[in-house]
Amino acid sequence: MSDIKNKVIEEIKKIYDPEIPVNIYELGLIYKIEVDDKNKVNVDMTLTSPNCPVAESLPKEVKENIMKVEGVSEVILNLVWEPPWDKDKMSEAAKLELNL
Repeated sequence: MSDIKNKVIEEIKKIYDPEIPVNIYELGLIYKIEVDDKNKVNVDMTLTSPNCPVAESLPKEVKENIMKVEGVSEVILNLVWEPPWDKDKMSEAAKLELNL
């Protein structure tokens, strides 16, 4: 895995869903992170629901945080709804933290 991709993941792990005390990476809201040879980062992410109260602000925050990573030239963030998010997308650590 590229160094930039690892740094992007660490940056994303600093962002928490306001309704669930787990970062969005461990929650499974990030479906894909790709870094091309020009250090352009392409991210597919979703939200816990289309009616999520942070539907406007959370993707913007993710994009802004990824741009802080040294070396990143551009961020293309795609908000996707397929496949729909469910608790199975959460990491084991997130499930343990939420007692699931």
